[in-house]
Amino acid sequence: MSSLLFIRHAETDMAGKFCGHSDPPVNARGRLQIAELVSKIAAEPISAVYTSDLRRAITTAKALARPLAQDPIVRQGLREIAFGEWEGLAWQEIENRDPVYASKWMANYPNHSAPQGESFDAFRSRVLVEIDNILSCSRDSQAAVVTHAGVMRVVLQSLCGLDERDAWRRTEIYCSFFKYPCEAGR
Repeated sequence: MSSLLFIRHAETDMAGKFCGHSDPPVNARGRLQIAELVSKIAAEPISAVYTSDLRRAITTAKALARPLAQDPIVRQGLREIAFGEWEGLAWQEIENRDPVYASKWMANYPNHSAPQGESFDAFRSRVLVEIDNILSCSRDSQAAVVTHAGVMRVVLQSLCGLDERDAWRRTEIYCSFFKYPCEAGR
């Protein structure tokens, strides 16, 4: 059976802001996170590296793929959810712009999308289809999947059975990772 090592990309200067389809580069702290990540997972038997098509994920993935002497496999389906008009904004800015909509969004999360953003159902469906595709390509091996916190939360909740709170906790840190199939008790 194949397994996947899900990895959150390294930090960018948009940390703390809604950064879905925005495409900022990894910052200096992110480059240090990547070096630490490569060291932490050096013993993992990774046979391929898949990545979101956004720069922060690709930069992280290239560092992981370098020891394998191969390029990462870019998959648009691994992108973060699109936040529409909220891209690049901090929560306080969103609340200041439209407190009523922000309140509705919080009350109905995840079933209320950002203005002009991707619906959670469409996002979840896109992610699960992509994960299924990767699993079918990675038979009897372990692939690394460099992606975004939202994608990882979908996997943790939909495929590993974690509740929302635990999924958020497991994906807060840049360059955090977990294995799928999920280990018991995690």
